[in-house]
Amino acid sequence: MLVNIIDFGMNLQEAGDAPRIRHSGSSQPTGEVMATGGVVNIESGFSDDVIEELKNRGHSVHIGAGGYGGYQAILWDGHNKIYYGASESRKDGHAAGY
Repeated sequence: MLVNIIDFGMNLQEAGDAPRIRHSGSSQPTGEVMATGGVVNIESGFSDDVIEELKNRGHSVHIGAGGYGGYQAILWDGHNKIYYGASESRKDGHAAGY
């Protein structure tokens, strides 16, 4: 969400609706050390070019749904004095504020 807003200039809803990436198989705080490089899990919605580039850079890529988290968010725009709300399109919920 934050990368999409800060780096890519998306609004609150766009940032949450964009396809997501999750890396699994990393070294863990428990002392387990990554041996294989792990897997880059991506939702559908990424272009074939992006997937191919990840593979060309040596990543193991898995495309599938689930495990990417969820959100409801409220953003205060102090300059315009407006609240913006957004909610996860992948599951139930809503943003609420006053």
